[in-house]
Amino acid sequence: MRMLFAVALLAVALLVMVQVAAFAREAAPAADDPALEERLMTLAAGLRCLVCQNQTLAESQADLAVDMRNEMRKQMRRGASDQDVIDFLVARYGDFVLYRPPLKATTLLLWSGPAILLLIGLAFMARSLGRRRGHIVEAPLTETERARAQALLGADSEAEPS
Repeated sequence: MRMLFAVALLAVALLVMVQVAAFAREAAPAADDPALEERLMTLAAGLRCLVCQNQTLAESQADLAVDMRNEMRKQMRRGASDQDVIDFLVARYGDFVLYRPPLKATTLLLWSGPAILLLIGLAFMARSLGRRRGHIVEAPLTETERARAQALLGADSEAEPS
């Protein structure tokens, strides 16, 4: 019985170790040049992760973001300027990779999209409210309802001294 318990415990331990190993990731490269790493992260802070889209390239831990940072690091080690690295990424991935894309014909919709959607929403709301006002019909009160309203209003006016 004791042997069976030991084997079961060993099997559970092995299963846990396999699960832990499945979550292992490649470690970030050691910063042999801290100035280069700082330059890389500053530049990556202005670039968009293409997988996450709501994170910068510096923040993201997606595999593509890691690959893009490694490519940027290689280019910087070869002596490429920041603008050269940005130009390379824009040529490969388009203006979408820039967190603040330049205002030009191809990005005009990107820049004006929120304002256009806001105007469309306001126009829809104004139209809906306008239609609703036209459909309001005041129903005439019956004699019973009118007498009850007068009684309630009369009771309120007597309670309030003028």
